[in-house]
Amino acid sequence: MPYCDASKYQKEGEGEGESSAYPNNGIKIFYRIYGHGKTKALLIIGLAGTHDSWGPQVKGLTGTDVPNDVEPLTVDESLNGPDEDEDEEKDGVEVCCFDNRGMGRSSVPMKKSEYTTTIMAKDALALLDHLGWRKAHVFGHSMGAMIACKLAAMAPDRISSLALLNATGGGFQCFPKIDRQMISIAIRFLSARTPEQRAAVDLDTHYTKEYLDEYVGTETRRRILYQEYVKAISSTGMQSNYGFEGQVNACWTHRMTSKELETIHSAGFLVSVIHGRYDIIAQIYYARKLAEGLQPVARMTDLHGGHLVSHERPAEVNQALLELIKAAESKQNPQEWSNLPQKSIGWQEVGIPLLLKKSNRAQIWHTNVATNSLSEEQDAGLLVLKWVLT
Repeated sequence: MPYCDASKYQKEGEGEGESSAYPNNGIKIFYRIYGHGKTKALLIIGLAGTHDSWGPQVKGLTGTDVPNDVEPLTVDESLNGPDEDEDEEKDGVEVCCFDNRGMGRSSVPMKKSEYTTTIMAKDALALLDHLGWRKAHVFGHSMGAMIACKLAAMAPDRISSLALLNATGGGFQCFPKIDRQMISIAIRFLSARTPEQRAAVDLDTHYTKEYLDEYVGTETRRRILYQEYVKAISSTGMQSNYGFEGQVNACWTHRMTSKELETIHSAGFLVSVIHGRYDIIAQIYYARKLAEGLQPVARMTDLHGGHLVSHERPAEVNQALLELIKAAESKQNPQEWSNLPQKSIGWQEVGIPLLLKKSNRAQIWHTNVATNSLSEEQDAGLLVLKWVLT
């Protein structure tokens, strides 16, 4: 099985806004490679997800869902001439998906402090070094989009393009819109002890009700997906408490500084922000603000779907990713790429520190300008934080 010993590739001094020390505990990152070609793409999944979660995108980008390490070793050369094979490999896309630390077959550190989006971005950078990839198109979903942003700010020269799917900010921006339905779902999530219970609640957070109620033949998508989810969760096992709490900590403590955002903005690569209009986990408001803050290099694409829009609308998501790759490879002018209105937006509109004083102590909270204050509903949101971005 392919593993990357992440600590072997770390360099001191990397990172922005936090300690540059890298937890050198022999962290091993499990990964899989699909397809062949000079174009490289690194896909970073979100909280509690494994590399398999990128299935529709892997198939759409490479034309296969069979990992290269399990491909047949013998090839009938008579089926394709050497020149045709070389052209196909040159024009194709090679994709790497991996399990973040704390999930799947990758290492599971026991300390929360060993889970931040900067640390996890260093894991991804180590993987690029391990593969010998000088540059790659980097696509991230949910928490993976947070990690992708950190990676892009940390090593902009390694990024061919950046796609952020169902992205949101850290801290209170992680909170979905709080209502009774959301609190009920959170309670179901926290009380789930079996693959069956977890699968049932995951469906309600990942997809729109409209999509789940659609019939495929004689069965609803809900029933079909439920069986697939139970099988997948049973095969990989429930995420450990160490991994889950650590990844939640990474989401909660995530923050992009103005300097990091400016690095992405000025690096020269194109950005695609893709979001489901009915995402109940990551609010589209924050994704749109991020896209507006990154113009003119960013394009915003909102699709009819939920948090897992990459599965609910795979053809449209794959088309958006392929368009990004094509535009980046052809060095398309950012002004032609962006579909956002031209206006001046300061970084502080993406997320600003709000200084609150209480009992002569200053506490810094990261909130959005539209919020302006901490609502009482955010007390209930502390419960929801335990399962957001799944």
